[in-house]
Amino acid sequence: MKYVTAVIKPARLDQVREALGQIGIQGMTATEVKGYGRQKGHTEIYRGAEYVVSFLPKIKIEVAVPDALAGRVVETIQNAARSGNIGDGKIFVYDLEKAVRIRTGEQDDDAI
Repeated sequence: MKYVTAVIKPARLDQVREALGQIGIQGMTATEVKGYGRQKGHTEIYRGAEYVVSFLPKIKIEVAVPDALAGRVVETIQNAARSGNIGDGKIFVYDLEKAVRIRTGEQDDDAI
């Protein structure tokens, strides 16, 4: 099993969710986070004063999938989240040792 984590622009969340649903992904977790990468934030002007926004709003998506689906999930997130601009995000894939569905006790691939 694999655990896929992606940090994307908030405006792309609906496209990513719909694209994952189309390939059969039934569940995911999305969390509002803040961070920066190469773009290192940006400068804004508010009521005539200029200030630096170091941490930009992002969405972190987490999906547990069987090994066979991991590559397709990464490709799907990449295609749905890509705008072509700096700040589109990153995708990380981890090995997932164990998964347990609390309600039924199902484990591993059956639990996801």
